[in-house]
Amino acid sequence: MPPRKRPPPGADFSVALSKDPSVHLQPFLDYLEAECGMADNTLKAYRTDLEQFFVWNSLQEDPSLDRIDLKRLSAYLKHLHSRQLAATTIARHLVSIKMLFRYLVLEGELLESVVDLLSSPKLWQHLPKVLSPEMVNRLLEAPRIGDLYWKRDRAILAILYATGCRASEVASLKLVGIQLEEGYCRCLGNGNKERIVGLNPVAKNAVERYLNEERVKIQRANDAEWLFVNGRGAPVSRIMIWKIVKKYAARVGLSKEISPHTLRHSFATHMLAGGANIRALQELLGHASISTTQIYTHVEHSRLKAIHQKCHPRG
Repeated sequence: MPPRKRPPPGADFSVALSKDPSVHLQPFLDYLEAECGMADNTLKAYRTDLEQFFVWNSLQEDPSLDRIDLKRLSAYLKHLHSRQLAATTIARHLVSIKMLFRYLVLEGELLESVVDLLSSPKLWQHLPKVLSPEMVNRLLEAPRIGDLYWKRDRAILAILYATGCRASEVASLKLVGIQLEEGYCRCLGNGNKERIVGLNPVAKNAVERYLNEERVKIQRANDAEWLFVNGRGAPVSRIMIWKIVKKYAARVGLSKEISPHTLRHSFATHMLAGGANIRALQELLGHASISTTQIYTHVEHSRLKAIHQKCHPRG
C-alpha cells in the first residue's frame, strides 16, 4: 500500500477526512482492543463519549473532522458543562477525543492533534466516599434468611470489601481462581491483566458457606466455571452486583450514593490506615499508575484531620 501523501510545509495540519467523522470510530475501537488491550468497559466508555461528540459535532456548520479546531472543542466543553456534568466526567470526555485524534495522527490521517493543545478542565479534589469499619460490618451482615440467595449475596459483599475488586471483576471470578485454603483468588482486571488478591477469614467463610449450602442447589451445566451465579445458573452481571449493594445499603440506612466502588474505596483507605505500603496497595487494586492510588492517602489524611479537629482540645 503506497504511503499517504502529506501536505507541504506550512500547509494546514489537517488532512482531508470523511465528511462523516464517525466512520473512524470502529477502527479506533478495534485498535484500542487489539493493540492496547483495553477492557470492554473502557471501550464502551470511549464509544459512548465519542458518539455523543459526533452527534453534537454533526449539528455544527461544517461537521468534517478536519474542521474541528480549538474554538469548536472549547464550545463542546462548554456544552458538556451546561449539562451540569462533573468535572471528572468532562475530563473523561476530553480524554476520549484526545485518544481518537492521537490515533488519527498515528494512522497518518492527521499531521498533528489539535486536541492536545487544549488543557483538561481544572479538577477539584474529589475524595471518594468511604465507610467506617463498623458500617462495613453492618452492610456485610445485611443479607439474612428470607432473602433470595442471601448466602451468595453475603459472599459477594464480603469479596468486594476483602479484595477491593471492582464489580466487573467479582462478576468474572471463576471457581478455579478461588483458593480458600491458601486464602486468595485470581482476579482478571482491566486490560485482561490477572492479579492475586487475598481473602480474609470473613470472606473465606462466606464463600465456603455459599458454595456448600447454596450454589450446589442452583448449579447448572453451563455455570460450572463461574463462582457467582443467579437462579438460572448464569453468571451474575456487574449490574446485578450493583443492585445487590444498593439493596442492602438501603436496608442498613446508608446513603443512596453507596455502590460497589464504595467498598473498593473503603478497602483501600482501611488498608492504608492499617499501615499498608502504597506500592503494595497499587498492586492489590490493579492500578496502572501510582498517582491513581495516591488519592487514598488524601482520603486517610482527611479522615485523620477530622478526628484531630474533633478530639484535640485546641482542634
